[in-house]
Amino acid sequence: MARAAAFARSLSLLLALLGFSAGVHRARKPNVVLIVTDDQDACLGGMTPLKKTSALIAEKGISFSNAYVPSALCCPSRASILTGKYPHNHHVVNNTLEGNCSSKPWQKMQEPYTFPAILKSMCGYQTFFAGKYLNEYGAEDAGGIGHVPPGWSFWYALEKNSKYYNYTLSVNGEARKHGENYSVDYLTDVLANMSLDFLKYKSNFEPFFMMIATPAPHSPWVAAPQYQKSFQNVSAPRSSNFNIHGKDKHWLIRQAKTPMTNSSIQFLDDAFRKRWQTLLSVDDMVEKLVKRLQSHGELDNTYIFFTSDNGFHTGQFSLPIDKRQLYEFDIKVPLLVRGPGIKPNQTNKMLVANIDLGPTILDIAGYDLNKTQMDGMSLLPLMRGDTNVTWRSDVLVEYQGEGHNSTDPTCPALGPGVTHCFPDCVCEDAYNNTYACVRTLSASWNLQYCEFDDREVFVEVYNLTADPHQLNNIAKTIDQEILEKMNYRLMMLQSCSGSTCRTPGVFDPGYRFNPHLMFSNHGALPRRLFTRSL
Repeated sequence: MARAAAFARSLSLLLALLGFSAGVHRARKPNVVLIVTDDQDACLGGMTPLKKTSALIAEKGISFSNAYVPSALCCPSRASILTGKYPHNHHVVNNTLEGNCSSKPWQKMQEPYTFPAILKSMCGYQTFFAGKYLNEYGAEDAGGIGHVPPGWSFWYALEKNSKYYNYTLSVNGEARKHGENYSVDYLTDVLANMSLDFLKYKSNFEPFFMMIATPAPHSPWVAAPQYQKSFQNVSAPRSSNFNIHGKDKHWLIRQAKTPMTNSSIQFLDDAFRKRWQTLLSVDDMVEKLVKRLQSHGELDNTYIFFTSDNGFHTGQFSLPIDKRQLYEFDIKVPLLVRGPGIKPNQTNKMLVANIDLGPTILDIAGYDLNKTQMDGMSLLPLMRGDTNVTWRSDVLVEYQGEGHNSTDPTCPALGPGVTHCFPDCVCEDAYNNTYACVRTLSASWNLQYCEFDDREVFVEVYNLTADPHQLNNIAKTIDQEILEKMNYRLMMLQSCSGSTCRTPGVFDPGYRFNPHLMFSNHGALPRRLFTRSL
């Protein structure tokens, strides 16, 4: 009898503990999955191939129709995602080591304070990374692939830039080489399988964060074998800014050859199709992840974010293919989210940026955002449909151009200082393709104001309500007072940090403008803003 009573007491205690454990499991912090594609546009049909992703994320949650990146290039944009900061605060300005892409200074000054590092050290999350990290990750001058950034429990990072075959992964700091056998080496599928394995073998007693960064739809645009004949009748969109001269624009845009040659058009159409083909494997990956989360009973407690690091262009203003430019097609990206408390089939038109992803995910984890130095804002109130939300009306876009010191031998007439001059010697970048913009979206204005750091001190301004394809630069005709206010706002944003990046914009009720601050001691309008900030 005594043994029976003792057994009963032990069983009761065990059941109580199990009940407590189950209660803890039910109350566990939400999980988060962040999927980042590479060079996927929002303006030229970039989401069209992703039928499953649209059904499983957008239709089950919220789509942000005005989501922007603070720099239209992979490395600066990804650094903004990780840090929640504008480029002038994380100091990654382009895709080179000299531009701070995965450099030693980046590793020392920024990586310890990324949101995944905070999630792991302060919020009790197990963290998983798979895919493309930063373009110079794995460079010997920056620690090689043995370097594993702080904040990651599981690390499967691609060496250097996007590939689909014949690449090397850093598996928790150890090199793993892959060949060209589709069944075991195709990178998008490898990332999917690694992610599914993590979901299968992870701890069930801690919340998790996953960041999956696919190579698609970045060049070299190698689709999986089963998708290489898809979209055969698809061409790049012939929008009103396709294959036209970029009049009244920065010299780099004006140098593009108009009309484009037939070979250039054929090249960009082929690239457009192949980009869509590579995205079909991403679509399969998203479906597999959602099904695995559902089968494990974790879907309802998981936020899934889907976005891209920057947009892309295919023939706009006669630029064949690339990103880097200040226009909507390069700076606007998809942003879809589903998760607890998000109603299905929502579209939000507020102005958001990828610097908001870090603050949002930390907010989901319950972390006090006042303890961070992030420039972005938490999207959680918007995601939940809160009606009493004070939101920003502008974001900063900034870029420091790249260029080669030597002349491209295939384009000898161009001289040094330019790069990415293909096809037909049309250059996509240059040293002085260095600019900063204020992208404004308010109740009364849909405006973009940009300044270049070049000999022309060139200014571009667009009213996107009247001119959504940015055909007409109105810098010389817009009201001078608005021009001065936008110039001042740009200076303010380029020197902002943390909460000062979230002050009222030019068209907000709380905005205060002091025209005396527009002038230096010598009375000149200060437009060359880049030396200090970039």
